[in-house]
Amino acid sequence: MLAPERRTLADSVTAAAIAFLVMVAAVVIWVRSDVRSAESITAETPVPTPTAAGRLPSSLQELWHTPDDANTRALVSAGVAVTGAGGTVTGRDPRTGDPLWTYRRDLPLCGVESQYGVVAAVYRDPRGCSQTTLLAGDSGARLTARSSYMDSSVRLSVDGTHFLAQGGQRLEMWRSDLVRTVEYGFVDARVNVKTQPRTGCALLSSSSSPSRLAVLERCPSDPANRLTVLNPVPKDNTTPEEYGSRVLTGPGMDSADARVIAASDSRIVVYLPAATTETESPPPRLGVYDHTGNPIVIHELSAPLSKDATTTQVGSTYLVFTGNGVIALDGSTFDPLWTVDGALGAPTVMAGKLLLPTTDALAVLDLATGAEIGRIPVDRPDYTGGPISLAVLGNIVLERRNDQIHALG
Repeated sequence: MLAPERRTLADSVTAAAIAFLVMVAAVVIWVRSDVRSAESITAETPVPTPTAAGRLPSSLQELWHTPDDANTRALVSAGVAVTGAGGTVTGRDPRTGDPLWTYRRDLPLCGVESQYGVVAAVYRDPRGCSQTTLLAGDSGARLTARSSYMDSSVRLSVDGTHFLAQGGQRLEMWRSDLVRTVEYGFVDARVNVKTQPRTGCALLSSSSSPSRLAVLERCPSDPANRLTVLNPVPKDNTTPEEYGSRVLTGPGMDSADARVIAASDSRIVVYLPAATTETESPPPRLGVYDHTGNPIVIHELSAPLSKDATTTQVGSTYLVFTGNGVIALDGSTFDPLWTVDGALGAPTVMAGKLLLPTTDALAVLDLATGAEIGRIPVDRPDYTGGPISLAVLGNIVLERRNDQIHALG
């Protein structure tokens, strides 16, 4: 029978040294990690989503306002108004403005977006707008996070299924759990460079639907802008799958001001600025393309779209804020349905009607016809111009203007 092994002093010293080194390594990793710079204060109890308003208010007064310079539109999630300023994302009581939860990083915010009760906060580090944290809208609890190389600034958007982050050289799409479904454009991993269909292209704009991703880009070897239609959920997220890609032809197709206005599962609409050639001078237009990027029809506009133009989907209708008006587009064909002048921003829905920000009021419009059926006076003494974004939470109307969010009730 073998004698049992006995632990020697040297064994004990070695084990203690290993434990010490593991502890030191863990501390060093924590000190250098991004987790250390995050501060999360969650809601004591999940915030319920308020009941939708059954009727429109006859008057509105400002209840509170606060800075909101990281967002591009008024955001709500679950039962909170979401604001972003500095490195902090805050879920606020829509009636009082009091913070219900906060999430802070020692990094600047690139932007914030929300859909389906979650909030995506994108932060900038030395690799660009690369760090994204997903938060629960009703509590502020951290759900998941992702990190990858990105441009130093990105435009965030949602389509009801995906998050879309587009910079000047690179684009990514994420699922609702932040798992990447598409990377397109510049790729920092050498092994993935050859998976991209083109290199060196400038990404001008993009828009998505659950089954289509439309990208307008300008590539070095192309004489004009290129419209590329992609699968938002290819088999391999590092290998884009194209449904079609074509260089646009005609006057103004090489303009840097051209942009994708909207994308549905069957149609894509692109803004084509006015242009002058030796033979013709076409006005600004909306070009409609099919689900593979083939041209279908051109609709002429009476005035150019401003750089602040945005598109909002309400049901099956797409509402394009032009900079001083709204054009309603049919969701199936993208044919214009009606237009309204005098808008200060994109509309939103409350009690089955459209609310449109106008001078000194919110105009109440019929969604089917665009006809004005009422006005709710709004006092904006601090308004200095620029687009106004609206959101509704219960019977509270949120207006984002001049990098501030204003609650009206």
